Amino acid sequence: QVRLVESGGGSVQAGGSLRLSCAASGSIFSLVAMAWYRQVPGKQRELVATISSSGTTQYADSVKGRFTISRDNAKNTVYLQMISLKPEDTGAYYCNLNYGLGGYWGQGTQVTVSS
Repeated sequence: QVRLVESGGGSVQAGGSLRLSCAASGSIFSLVAMAWYRQVPGKQRELVATISSSGTTQYADSVKGRFTISRDNAKNTVYLQMISLKPEDTGAYYCNLNYGLGGYWGQGTQVTVSS
């Protein structure tokens, strides 16, 4: 059974930075792609960034140049470094482990950016 636990969310002013972490249990972490999504109430969950098992990354256009996804396979952890945060980055951030139908999800961590 895979369990994902996100941390690192909080409240910051526009222009600030946060680093999110997602720790995974289980033995398949290094073999699968990981992703960060975010969601605001009333809207669909939005893909923010992905990282393959080999480290290839992709980003939503809205975060390119500001967010960096990375992984540490020795720690079974994926990170999302966020800089130059904007109010529109506000939302609940979820990590996803891409395995099986729908993958596995964490409980989410809230990011609030004030102007």
